[in-house]
Amino acid sequence: MPHSACLRAGRFSEPQRIYLLTATTENRETLFSNFTVGRIVVAELKAAQQDGLAESLAWVLMPDHLHWLIALQQGSLSELMRRIKGRSAKRINTLSGRQGKLWQDGFHDRALRREEDVLPAARYIVANPLRAGLVNRVGDYPLWDSVWL
Repeated sequence: MPHSACLRAGRFSEPQRIYLLTATTENRETLFSNFTVGRIVVAELKAAQQDGLAESLAWVLMPDHLHWLIALQQGSLSELMRRIKGRSAKRINTLSGRQGKLWQDGFHDRALRREEDVLPAARYIVANPLRAGLVNRVGDYPLWDSVWL
């Protein structure tokens, strides 16, 4: 079974449930080191929230992947991620004159089962650039946000 198919096995989308979603660029290409390119993905996260699909709780856009903590509002996780990835890829490819796939197929999701899991997950997400050695302080990294800060 291809890896992306394994990511879909057993997936269930429940409105109001909190999920940690992760998506990776094709071949781990470091597209989001470019701030302007990264802001395109951020705009799509915000649009999904404005359209009532998901409430963004925390996110970080690393050079080659996205971590996004959401409360799903409507639709499925697959529909949400298809929208984010498809719309951002189209805009980024147009802006940068690139062609082809931008995101790897599939995504990883983890449902958070207890309230006490949410804040540690948000901290994990926003500390990603620090753990990766990209910055010395979380606040120095430009592509992240959290409702708790």
